[in-house]
Amino acid sequence: MANPTEVDNSIYDNYGDQWYTAVDDPIALLRAENKVKAPWILKRLTKNSTILDVGCGAGFLSNELALAGHKVTGVDLSESSLEVAKRFDTTKSVTYQTADAYALPFADASFDVVCAMDFLEHVEDPAKAVKEFSRVLKPGGVFFFHTFNRNFISWLIIIKLVEWLIPKTPKNMHILRLFIKPRELKTFCTLAQMEVKEMIGLKPVFSSIPVSQIFSGKVPPQMRFELTPSLMTSFLGMAEKLGAF
Repeated sequence: MANPTEVDNSIYDNYGDQWYTAVDDPIALLRAENKVKAPWILKRLTKNSTILDVGCGAGFLSNELALAGHKVTGVDLSESSLEVAKRFDTTKSVTYQTADAYALPFADASFDVVCAMDFLEHVEDPAKAVKEFSRVLKPGGVFFFHTFNRNFISWLIIIKLVEWLIPKTPKNMHILRLFIKPRELKTFCTLAQMEVKEMIGLKPVFSSIPVSQIFSGKVPPQMRFELTPSLMTSFLGMAEKLGAF
């Protein structure tokens, strides 16, 4: 039985191709979010960047970045998810490998960019992970992140509302105590010699959900997310490494 105070990251080992096909699971929300996250990141990248995507899962972001011509390495602890990522990499150029975010198997200053989308709320020591991300970043390199703010509204929408509307939501997919306030993430970056340059919220467009499908238990294909100035629940950000680590 899952510990109610611990996030269950093992659930991602069981998705298989459902990473890309399931509509009755919150993984479909992640796919919809990526349609906003990936373009937001791509607009801020220089050409031919070397990118490390930490906690890449089945490669939603990694494969999009590779399609845009970047040299991408995706790492995750879920070997089965990485196998799916490889199959869906149409460029066949992404390097996928298992790795621990606390001890990345790369030399200092190896990458122009590090991404951690929907990752930091799944680890017990996000500050340690951010410090490791900075270590492998080149001076002047950028760190992109997406995570959830820790407050009652986030608990209500991101955890309880999702569980209510999508009954197949895995137990302990998210735990409120692991959510991160924006000011805390800024502190983690500062301690890792990075400066946050931008933060912006991400929210669902509820009007994109047909009324007839609200209680269907499924994520309709029309559902969209959009950027918002509010960091109340979900937020994206970019930090720059300031100098030699």
